[in-house]
Amino acid sequence: MPDLSFQIQSVQPVLYAATPLLALKLHVKSGEPGTFIQNIILQCQIQIEPSRRRYQAAEQGKMRDLFGEPVRWGQTLRPMLWTNTSVVVPSFKEETIAEVPVPCTFDFNVAATKYFHGLEGGDIPICILFSGTVFFMTDEGTCQVGKIPWDREVNYRLPVHIWKEMMDRYYPNTAWLCLQRDVFDQLHQYKVNRGIPTWEDVFRGMLSNIEESDLRKVQA
Repeated sequence: MPDLSFQIQSVQPVLYAATPLLALKLHVKSGEPGTFIQNIILQCQIQIEPSRRRYQAAEQGKMRDLFGEPVRWGQTLRPMLWTNTSVVVPSFKEETIAEVPVPCTFDFNVAATKYFHGLEGGDIPICILFSGTVFFMTDEGTCQVGKIPWDREVNYRLPVHIWKEMMDRYYPNTAWLCLQRDVFDQLHQYKVNRGIPTWEDVFRGMLSNIEESDLRKVQA
C-alpha cells in the first residue's frame, strides 16, 4: 500500500462555474519511489477551525450568532463542517497535482457562510481530512487496491479575501435569505397590501419602524 501524503499548494475561485466554486490545488505524493498509481478515488471533508485565529472587535460582534458572547468562546469555539467534496485523481508516478472542487454557498442559514461573511480579513483556518480508495501497481505488475488511512489530514489558512471576492463576483451587492414558505407568503402579502415596489424597501421600512419603536421606549 503506497504511503500517500497531501499538501495544499493554493486555492483559487473558478471564475465561470454555474455556482460559486473554489479550486483547491492539492499536491499528492507517494512515499515509495517509483510506485505507479493508477488512480485515487479521493474524499475530502473540509472543517473550519475557528479557535486557530484572533478576532477583531467588529468580527466578534458578527460571530455572536454562531458562538455567543466572546466570554464564552473558550467553550463554544469548536471545529465546524464546511463541506464534503471528492475527486478522482488520475494516474501518476510518485507525485502529481490534483484540482479538488470545493462547492460554496451564500445561504445564510449555513453556519460556514455566516462565519466567512463575519470575517473582516486575515485567514480562515481549515483542516482537510482525507479518505478514499487507491488503485496501484505492485513491483510484480499486479493491480492492488488499498484504503487511505483515516489519519491523513492537512491544515491550511485560506485568505478571507479569496472567498469574499468570489462571492462579490457571483452575487455582486447581493445576499440570499432562505425563508419558510409561510413566512414568505406573509411578507409578500405585506408588500402587496402596501404597494411597496421592492423587497429592499420592505425591509428598510420594517427596520425603520423597529428603530422608531426602540427610540420611543428609551424616551419613555
